[in-house]
Amino acid sequence: MQNHGNAKTREFAGDKKVGKSLLNGPETRLKQWLIPKIPRGIETYHLTLATLLWSAVNVVVAFQARSNLALLWVVSLMILLQYLTDLLDGELGRQRDTGLVKWGFYMEHFLDFTFLCSLVFVGSMIAPPDLEVWIFGLLVILVAFMVNSFLSFGATNEFEIYHYGIGPTETRIVFILINIFLIRFGTASLPVLLPLTVLLCLGGLIFNTYRIQKKLWLLDMGGRQ
Repeated sequence: MQNHGNAKTREFAGDKKVGKSLLNGPETRLKQWLIPKIPRGIETYHLTLATLLWSAVNVVVAFQARSNLALLWVVSLMILLQYLTDLLDGELGRQRDTGLVKWGFYMEHFLDFTFLCSLVFVGSMIAPPDLEVWIFGLLVILVAFMVNSFLSFGATNEFEIYHYGIGPTETRIVFILINIFLIRFGTASLPVLLPLTVLLCLGGLIFNTYRIQKKLWLLDMGGRQ
């Protein structure tokens, strides 16, 4: 019979991320510099919900970006703004003792998913014809990385979103670099680059899934010794 007593008393650790980004040092200094400058009227939940606005702008821009790739600069700006609000909302809540730990965990990551979908939608609108399957595959794989993190968290109470120093910040940088490349060189190379990207991401997903299941296997079997 399973013992559910520990699960009920276990402290929620969704606000304590395991691992570090390659840019952890600069990010920490940026937070320390920006947090005191946020007006008292702006609370952690305002920053969290701002992702809805950034996502909506991406969707609106997507309809015009096919004929004007320079609008991808706007999408890159939305990525930067979403990064800043995502970076600051949790720390602002901790410093002001807002208390919205579980709400923040839920809404922040659901809206991260929403923002990711808006970026993939932009890609689908500007991509040449006949790439729909690859775009759908990319979305599925990127979402699978998120699902992996949440399932692992449910099993271990350790929220791991950094893998070998690579996390959301580095992923956002990649998206911005892709936008710059597309603005400069156009979308003619996407029929080659998009499938390659999907296959690389799939390889990373398979490796990450293997690593997580191996960790959980050892935890389970270690408890039987």
